[in-house]
Amino acid sequence: MGKHPRLAALTMPPRIKLFGLLLATGGVAVTFTGVELLREDLILAGTLIFSLFTLPILLPFLYTIFRKSPLGVHWDVTFASALTFATLFLIGNYTRIDNKFWEWVGKLDWEKGVPGAIGAAGQVVIAILAVWVAGRQNEITEKLTTQQNVITQQQTIDAYFQGISELILDEEGQMEDWPLERVIAEARTAALLASVDAGGKAKVIRFLSSANLLTPLRRDGMLGRPILDGSGGYVVDLETGVRVINLGSMLAGKDLSYTDLRRAVFTGANLTRVNFEGCNLTGADFTGAILLDANLRGTDLTGAQFFHGHDVPAATPRSRTELPNFRTGAQTGAVVEGVDLTGAIGLSPEQRQYLCAWGGTETRRTVPGGCRSISNLIKES
Repeated sequence: MGKHPRLAALTMPPRIKLFGLLLATGGVAVTFTGVELLREDLILAGTLIFSLFTLPILLPFLYTIFRKSPLGVHWDVTFASALTFATLFLIGNYTRIDNKFWEWVGKLDWEKGVPGAIGAAGQVVIAILAVWVAGRQNEITEKLTTQQNVITQQQTIDAYFQGISELILDEEGQMEDWPLERVIAEARTAALLASVDAGGKAKVIRFLSSANLLTPLRRDGMLGRPILDGSGGYVVDLETGVRVINLGSMLAGKDLSYTDLRRAVFTGANLTRVNFEGCNLTGADFTGAILLDANLRGTDLTGAQFFHGHDVPAATPRSRTELPNFRTGAQTGAVVEGVDLTGAIGLSPEQRQYLCAWGGTETRRTVPGGCRSISNLIKES
């Protein structure tokens, strides 16, 4: 921990510090002279000189020690304890309880009472130490268990990455027209997402998104192989393409809070009641997703996509009965009713207009910047 800025400002250059120490030594000499001559003015002057040139040197050092000590780490407990003792002292002094206590102590038969009192106090101390030791052992055990769980989870995720990679790179792997392997891959993904924490889920989603495994790809009509676009990637086919892995409802109701989900692909996924609070969702793709009652409090939505096309008034949420029009954006948008956007950052005017228009009353209340000038297009009963 560094020094407090105000205390650090008191630190003097070496030459000035040496000069100050010489003056402080002179102050000590003046104080001793005053003591010898019984001169209170000299004692006071020497003490002031000594304090004036030693405190700027001692304070930063003492502050650093205090910050690193248990009293500094738990400064709130230290401050509260000091206030409690001060209050008890004032109450005792005002009510004279302290005098009565010492009178009671003076009347005790120390020859008979002290050994028993010491024995009882010793038992109490031993009991307190036993509780403290048990608490420390439990704390250490919990830390070791947590570390082991993190290691085990990472090993499980690594094994999943390896298995999916082998399927993709195989000559007759899931990237081709082999539905059974895609079904197995989806099943493994669903099982993994149900067993790892929020950070683990985010790692899996980023991996699948970066590998184009969640994106609908155009495929050869005969062999089912994905078609290359001639520039080092695959051709994306939003209308008739096939995803290698379809998230479906795997994430519904899950906790993804405070994770890195930049450029994650959630197209068409059921994200009902998902907790995205505090997530980095820069460039995330939510087109066609169901974000009903999702928590997006404090998220970064810079560049996040909620609908296709550039004509915001024409964009509408996905429909069960009508086919999406990816040119105009009709029936391609996310379902955003009941979404909590309190504190979200990075919203563009287009994003805000879509969220206000199709979010309904609950969503409109939380959109940063408000929705006063934008009509509510949701028909609510």
